[in-house]
Amino acid sequence: MAVDGNWNLTMSTPMGERTATLSVKSAGGSLTGTQSAEGNTGEIFDGSVNGDDIAWKISITNPMPLTLEFTGTVAGDSLSGQMGIGMMGSFPFTGKRA
Repeated sequence: MAVDGNWNLTMSTPMGERTATLSVKSAGGSLTGTQSAEGNTGEIFDGSVNGDDIAWKISITNPMPLTLEFTGTVAGDSLSGQMGIGMMGSFPFTGKRA
């Protein structure tokens, strides 16, 4: 699928720009993989793929315990969308194929 592989993500957050790496594989309508940032790696969950639309969640503990909810669209070697941070709202993210 178009999303399979490794991505370098850039997220705009209330604490400034953050980067992460995403490694994913799609099967049917599901998306699985890992996301890493600042030395921490976690399994993504609730991942889905529908055409070029993708979504996944990741739980983080630093700087505080949160579940980040990503929704985006794949266009070739680019990825863009929104990252929901609970009650803090949603913020844009972009990605480039690694």
